[in-house]
Amino acid sequence: MRVLFTKMHGLGNDFVVLDARQRKLPEIDAAMAARLAHRRTGIGCDQLILLEPSTDGDFRMRIFNSDGGEVEACGNAARAVALMHGSPAQVETDGGMIFVEPGDGGAKVDMGKPVFEWNRIPLAYAMDTMALPVAWDALENPAAVNVGNPHAVFFVDDCDAVPLETLGPRVENDELFPERINVNVATIQGDGSIRLKVWERGAGLTRACGTGACATAVTAARLGLADRDVTVHLPGGELQILWDAGDNIIMTGPACESYQGSFVWEGFA
Repeated sequence: MRVLFTKMHGLGNDFVVLDARQRKLPEIDAAMAARLAHRRTGIGCDQLILLEPSTDGDFRMRIFNSDGGEVEACGNAARAVALMHGSPAQVETDGGMIFVEPGDGGAKVDMGKPVFEWNRIPLAYAMDTMALPVAWDALENPAAVNVGNPHAVFFVDDCDAVPLETLGPRVENDELFPERINVNVATIQGDGSIRLKVWERGAGLTRACGTGACATAVTAARLGLADRDVTVHLPGGELQILWDAGDNIIMTGPACESYQGSFVWEGFA
């Protein structure tokens, strides 16, 4: 069976999108998702995105990281899918319902409200999520928040100086985080904007992470380090994050289609 796919990206965070809303596909498992995501022997991507029918929203978006693990949310993929869909939509995800609205060269996404309770992030045991009393070498006392998926946020003097390629996996896989965690290292700049690097759970260092930008912006606002409407600079480009008066997180930024193609399903199943 030959299956069509669309390759897309948001600020360099890239996706293979499979559209099963009209044509049902066989079930994808973690091993197949990892094979498709492999950059040498597969199509290559940070995340595999599967669109399916939904009884509660306009459609459902499932997200598989490059290691094959299925996760709850992906902000950059939400913008890409909004662009692909072509009109405003309510999208069901495992992290909750989100609302997407395509725009000129990108999209706006209502990611919903952040969650701060320790057991809903989740953490292994109760502690203050504004400043976890833990450290990994120079990375210490992060805040924790769930924005559809779990994040730890560290504010440092220079995020580019942090060896995130070695510290990221240590934090991600620490027993404190029973579902692992995304690791954000951020610096507040002189103009009030945020510079951010992200180690993404199940994917590693990434050019951009939409949920990471949301988690970091909300944390910065809670700590009084930034305004509730802030620009976040990632290696791949900028996102605008608004934590609105109703406490919903509104993310705005670019996305684009790279190309379309097809593959033989049995070659990866």
